[in-house]
Amino acid sequence: MNQMLRVGAVIKPHGIRGEIKVWPTTDDPQRYDELSELVLVQRGAEKTVYIEEVKYFKNIVILKLQDINDMDAAEQLRGADLYVKREDAAPLAEGEYYIGDIIGMDVITDDGVSLGRIRDVIDTAANDVYAVKREGAKDLLIPAIRQCIRNVDLEKNVMTVHLLDGLLDL
Repeated sequence: MNQMLRVGAVIKPHGIRGEIKVWPTTDDPQRYDELSELVLVQRGAEKTVYIEEVKYFKNIVILKLQDINDMDAAEQLRGADLYVKREDAAPLAEGEYYIGDIIGMDVITDDGVSLGRIRDVIDTAANDVYAVKREGAKDLLIPAIRQCIRNVDLEKNVMTVHLLDGLLDL
């Protein structure tokens, strides 16, 4: 499992005080109110940054980070990804999983047939959909519903699914 979970991406500076606009990649953007530090990852380098202030505007989070005090310093962060350490992540209910733990998981049917590996999780209005990369075929799209998802084993990195009639034909 990943030791860090992505919670946002820096879009651009906001104003002249060193604030940054962040596109949140978490289900609950208000979660930033509870965070005091983040791990900023840019061009392969990691750096712990400390949050001084959090504001919200529409779907965007505006952060003021310690030691980032002007627009030029904020501009240097453009394109960086923001992570939380797993121990600082929001707790999950039973049957919920972090997307970072699902991507890359091997997928087998309840009959033991290997289908491929999850390459993406697509957020739809009704439910998530797992895009399974298959060898020599187009991606298989499996809805993340109880009728299809039989078991998720994070330790073995394997998801067992039941294919509803017609799923292989899509």
